[in-house]
Amino acid sequence: MRKLIFFISLLLLSGATFAQKDTTAVDSFKFTTVKENRITPIKNQASSGTCWSFSSLGFFESELLRMGKPAVDLSEMFVVHHSYSDKADKYVRMHGTNNFGGGGSFYDVLYVLKNYGIVPDSLMTGLNYGEKKHNHGELDALTEAYVKVIVTNPNKKLSTAWKTGFDGILDAYLGKCPEEFTVSGKKYTPLTYEQSLGLNLDDYVSLTSFTHHPFYTQFAIEIPDNWRWAESYNLPLDEFARVFDYAVDNGYTIAWGTDESEKGFTRNGIAVNPETKVENMPAACQAKWLGVSDKDRDAKIFKLSKPQPEVKVTQEIRQASFDNYQTTDDHGMIIFGKANDQNGTKYYMVKNSWGTNSKYKGIWYASESFVLNKTINILVNKNAIPKDIRKKLGLD
Repeated sequence: MRKLIFFISLLLLSGATFAQKDTTAVDSFKFTTVKENRITPIKNQASSGTCWSFSSLGFFESELLRMGKPAVDLSEMFVVHHSYSDKADKYVRMHGTNNFGGGGSFYDVLYVLKNYGIVPDSLMTGLNYGEKKHNHGELDALTEAYVKVIVTNPNKKLSTAWKTGFDGILDAYLGKCPEEFTVSGKKYTPLTYEQSLGLNLDDYVSLTSFTHHPFYTQFAIEIPDNWRWAESYNLPLDEFARVFDYAVDNGYTIAWGTDESEKGFTRNGIAVNPETKVENMPAACQAKWLGVSDKDRDAKIFKLSKPQPEVKVTQEIRQASFDNYQTTDDHGMIIFGKANDQNGTKYYMVKNSWGTNSKYKGIWYASESFVLNKTINILVNKNAIPKDIRKKLGLD
């Protein structure tokens, strides 16, 4: 009983304010920045499932800053347009058995940059349907219904018009992809503009850590949004963990694919993986000990959390979470720094794409335990990987 009372006492918060510099406090969490790399301004994907585009392009924008190049604002919806179009082709070729929806992967952005180029965001905001913020409910429902009709093959033969019709929907909602444009007095196509940025797209690789495939090989992670079947290099967890610190410490950012459906991933800008979880108690006990009604129980469990001991993640724990659908592919963000809380626990500083109307103005603090347990994959510059690990992967 004394242990239980002590644990519940950890859930009571004291108010605090957001600090602009090294030390940050919200509720009972106090963070001190250890390392912070440059990022471009936070955007808002709003009511769209396009975090994969926002996070990947934000990652490449940060790469350009790291390289000493001018800040750019790249068009997420240019990438979305091309990816939806390609996804429709794949869905029809797979007779409707492939995934189709608003989700995607980091590789989708890399593929678009390599094959179609990119344009400045000012030339293609994707807001052609009477909204000030992205709202893809109608677009996603319409495109999905469209391709489902096509694969039913009502004419017993695919028409020559189906793809033109599909792309017409994308044009109507997102705008047509520019074919030629001028920036600072110079003419570009999307491909020549991408080339002018100075990125070597062959330098970027995806990494993961799972035991159902051999380490130091590549495999396509079995998640619905990996519809292009892109491959990731597979590392043991200890080496996977080293990449995060090595990258951040050496000035690199990381495109981070993770699970935001966990209760430990709060809307207060915190992502934690506590050792003891209130939700493991019987429901009636949860409400009683939290001092709330059953109705408010779920909302209060992690909203009132203080720093507390976290799970020591092992390869087995990580694998079990993935195999049991407890870790799912939900969200893409950017890791750009490190911080410690008041207890010395390590957190990664994360750029989200949910706007700035949050406790930390669009920044999340994800504990190392959460990151190691709930990461699906990361996209990094190969030079952000320790040299001995690069050698094992054949990336030197």
